[in-house]
Amino acid sequence: MFPLINITPGAEIVPGLPIAWYGVGYVIGLAVMLLVSQREAERRGFAPSHIWSALLLVGVLALVGGRLYHVIDQWGPIYSLDPLKAILPPYSGLGLYGGVAGAALGIFIYTRWKGLPLRLALDTVIPGTLFAQGIARWGNFFNQELYGPPTDAPWGIAIDCAHRVAAYPCSAFPFETTGFHPLFFYESSLDILGGLIALYLSRRFLARLQPGDLAAFWGIWYGSVRGLLEFFREGWNWTLGPIPTAQLVGLIVIGVGIAWIAWNHRPGTKPYPYLEPYRPPEAEPPEPSPEPSD
Repeated sequence: MFPLINITPGAEIVPGLPIAWYGVGYVIGLAVMLLVSQREAERRGFAPSHIWSALLLVGVLALVGGRLYHVIDQWGPIYSLDPLKAILPPYSGLGLYGGVAGAALGIFIYTRWKGLPLRLALDTVIPGTLFAQGIARWGNFFNQELYGPPTDAPWGIAIDCAHRVAAYPCSAFPFETTGFHPLFFYESSLDILGGLIALYLSRRFLARLQPGDLAAFWGIWYGSVRGLLEFFREGWNWTLGPIPTAQLVGLIVIGVGIAWIAWNHRPGTKPYPYLEPYRPPEAEPPEPSPEPSD
């Protein structure tokens, strides 16, 4: 069983400066996403500078969407008691589906502004997005979140009593001897695997892909991963009847992804004419200096 690492929510390396582990994960994930997305933009014939130009708009809307999803999810136990916590710092807690929806809105706005094809823009960021999701999930480990039921497996992780859901109190599941399924690790690994598959499809079969295929792949892959792992969770706060909302959203994005691919590859669809890979314009040679006069 993994030992409980002594890095808990609010831990400090510098006295008085708490560590926002989600923030650390998102920064690292964002850097990876930007690097991968720039290369994918170049391969589709677009200047990689678009990735940086869209960053502020897409990032802000992703944070707003992620925060909104989280607030709705945790409204009962946290924000109904003090609604101002939803809008006042320090901010902690983001919902992935809300963040993706906000980012997609930002990409929509940017592509309409710049006259770029929306579906290609979505495909461009999908591999890097899956890598970023996988990296950011490690914030759950340090915050002792997103774990499953008790397990005797050697990879079970310890969860201290303060961070247990009601179904697993320390009185029934002693801290010293109880390990839990690391759902965060399962999701992180599957997200990164999905990013590798998307990258492989993009590199190996680009000529056979229609715009939007990778975006549809994200819906099918992540919706399946999230929907499956939700079966192992306890203590959901946002449900529709007995079903966790995340599972319902997962079913919706799976259905949209399947329908999208079926439409993209309906009989008679012609291959998409992708542009040649982007090459930066060559710098003009400097003008020769005038010959010195005698």
